[in-house]
Amino acid sequence: MDLSFLPVMVSWLQGNYIELLATLTGFIYLILSIREKIGLWFFGLCSSALFMFVFYRARIYADMGINAYYVLISIYGWYHWYFDRERNQQQLPVTRITSRMVILLLTLSGLFYGIIFYILSNYTNSDIAGWDAFTTAFSITATWMLARKILEHWLVWIVVDLVSVGLYLYKGLYPTVGLFSAYTILAAVGYRQWKLHYQVQMQRLCS
Repeated sequence: MDLSFLPVMVSWLQGNYIELLATLTGFIYLILSIREKIGLWFFGLCSSALFMFVFYRARIYADMGINAYYVLISIYGWYHWYFDRERNQQQLPVTRITSRMVILLLTLSGLFYGIIFYILSNYTNSDIAGWDAFTTAFSITATWMLARKILEHWLVWIVVDLVSVGLYLYKGLYPTVGLFSAYTILAAVGYRQWKLHYQVQMQRLCS
């Protein structure tokens, strides 16, 4: 049996183990998100902290910054989900976005995009400033929506994840490409699951 590939594989694993660990914890985070389990915030925090290092090394600076934000919003989401459940003695309910909130969040996302794009274009050596700013701006919005358990956050993630797949493919971050490809598919699954849960909630309220 030809085992000549083993040294190359070992070398690759040694150089990419942080990205692989970030990918694994990120995948667990998404599965728990779909199942509405509060433990998602722990794995999200771990994955984000690891990806901060990965993206810094790859010069994807805005995504490095957004992962610092993810660490903080994970703490907020963990707190909000836990204490709301304690107060109401039940799982935090799924909610729907309002027209007013759509306008507000789109405006804020556009503002975030402009600020991030300006910083990346003028103060970093980023070669993907536009795409990096886009995924970062809308990731801020989507993560806040998740913390508030708004159903439509999954739709925002589908768009962000698709763009991210192309961005990370360009940068050669192949384990991360695999993760975000899975994210795109599972975001669609998550949207369906949460929508069904929301419909059950409404039926209970009307009965």
